[in-house]
Amino acid sequence: MIRLFRNPTRRTILYIWLGWAFMMVAYQIYVPARLSLATPDYALNWTVNETKPGSQDGKIYLNEPFLNQHVSWDSEYYLAIAVGGYEDPNIGRVGSFVNISSSVGFWPFVIPQNLAAPQAGISKSYAFFPLYPLAIRVLSAPLSLLGLNPIATATLAGVLVSLMGTLAGMLALYELARTELGEQGGLRAAFYLIIFPSGFFLAQVYTEGLFVGLAFSSLVMLRRGNHGWAALLAILATFTRAAGVALAIPLLISWIQSGEWHELDLEWRQIYFKGIPWKVIGHALIVLAPVIAFLVWKISYFGMAFSRIEDEFFGRGLLSFGVSFITWSSAFRDLFGSNSQAAAYYLIEWGAILLGFTACIAGLKRYPEIAWFGLIVVFLSFTSGPAQGMHRYILAAPPVFLFLSRLGRHPAFDRVWSIASILLMGVLATLFTFNMWTG
Repeated sequence: MIRLFRNPTRRTILYIWLGWAFMMVAYQIYVPARLSLATPDYALNWTVNETKPGSQDGKIYLNEPFLNQHVSWDSEYYLAIAVGGYEDPNIGRVGSFVNISSSVGFWPFVIPQNLAAPQAGISKSYAFFPLYPLAIRVLSAPLSLLGLNPIATATLAGVLVSLMGTLAGMLALYELARTELGEQGGLRAAFYLIIFPSGFFLAQVYTEGLFVGLAFSSLVMLRRGNHGWAALLAILATFTRAAGVALAIPLLISWIQSGEWHELDLEWRQIYFKGIPWKVIGHALIVLAPVIAFLVWKISYFGMAFSRIEDEFFGRGLLSFGVSFITWSSAFRDLFGSNSQAAAYYLIEWGAILLGFTACIAGLKRYPEIAWFGLIVVFLSFTSGPAQGMHRYILAAPPVFLFLSRLGRHPAFDRVWSIASILLMGVLATLFTFNMWTG
């Protein structure tokens, strides 16, 4: 760890991260002490009912006072899984059970038994991947010595995991950017990550911090030629968020660029004489590691329950072109409608979409493995159904910050972008603090 920060730029990144983490916590304490927001939130049709006074009553994981400003919306599920498991009885249920016998199979293929009173449906917690809640649970063990109650302990652990993941993501972006843009370019890319309008999510009980740390670090390991470590981090990223499976693309591109791909046909022709080409098979397994991990999870009960909840409650799916076209068309019309809150919300969403696609396409020639990963993340998010959350999802696309850092070589752009980004982040962080919809 000491060797890691011998580089003065890395130390600068560490100091910036420490200051940012402190300021995020302090800001979210200060804001509700100084002002309050009128409810409900009219940004989307469904947010009206979800943000009325008392709308979170009965949700025990969203009502713990300690660090409550960093908990809202999906935080409930991460904390519930960390504290009570996927079958925590305090979480609502949807639909019907997945039709598989619970008397056969082995973990993760056996249906977990709900120890509470029998309830119909599947817990909504299954819509969320396990690694982030698991990290919260692991870190909660030593933090329990502080004497906080279990939910408060898990909340603290969740914020710390997010913050540590963010530091790893900043250091990874610095490594990815400095080859082309130098030390200052790498520093800008890392800084732009944490001041991005949706960058406040990196300091909440949300998966963004952990995911960018794992995914971006995987890309760094890949660039260094450490394919095994890159694959391991890609697997961990996949168990954090489904977008991690897209890391198979840069793994494949790196394998092709290594030249071994061209020897593949010859290797297979010589199987009869030399035996099985274990080296080629091993590298192929490394390339497919995140895909294999995802498929194993997908055919388990957890994966099938995930699909059911996503379809029946959250309305998301893979390549839902029809639904996406309808919802985003409506979102575009809302830009010019009479609902100013919806127009303001979708202005940020459409800006994120334009920036995400532009940055990834612009990077295809400079860094194809990184650009393709980012492009797939942006494309899959855009075509997943509901017209919401894009400014949060593109945090996982590193070309966005490499592109901004390249533009940031011009001092005027650097200053103007920083001002605009920080102001927008302040607005969105305030909305989140008051449990209003922020994507």
